Amino acid sequence: MTSTPPVQAGSRADASPAWTVAPWTVAARPVGDPVSVTLLREYLVDVADRYYRLHEERDSTPEEIEQALAEMPSDDLAPPHGVFLLAHHEGEPAGCAGLRLMDARTAELKRVYVRPAKRGLGGGGALLAAVEAAAGELGAGRIVLDTRLDLVEARGLYARHGYREVPAFTDGPYAEVWMAKELG
Repeated sequence: MTSTPPVQAGSRADASPAWTVAPWTVAARPVGDPVSVTLLREYLVDVADRYYRLHEERDSTPEEIEQALAEMPSDDLAPPHGVFLLAHHEGEPAGCAGLRLMDARTAELKRVYVRPAKRGLGGGGALLAAVEAAAGELGAGRIVLDTRLDLVEARGLYARHGYREVPAFTDGPYAEVWMAKELG
């Protein structure tokens, strides 16, 4: 697949920026948009099921997912200090990622997800390219993230795209690996 650097489509006056890495298109959407809500729920079920299978040999329950959604809202992935991005593969919703400013220079990457049927097709890279462009638009020169040890595919994706392990900057119950990338 030939990829092109992220390009802005449309103007600020008529649409949110969109980035294209063929056959992927990534665009900012409200976190409360029905498609956004669906993908955020799928993301949470995916990471929760993996956690519970590893530690308790079971899947998450609907009640646990509802509780997690309430305890970890994504409301801060919205302007003016954040953005929520939806990825489409050949026109079909296929993934998401969020970004929020931690300070004037640093943005935090959150909720990166690609639907299982679309994994391995370049969606993670397309999302990261759009996230990095969006971080620049927010004025950030650095992106940080935390993840879990068992999310090996995510850690591999981040490493392939220039993210390096850094000392802990959060103390969340699921944070086991911290990574960062300097932009530009």
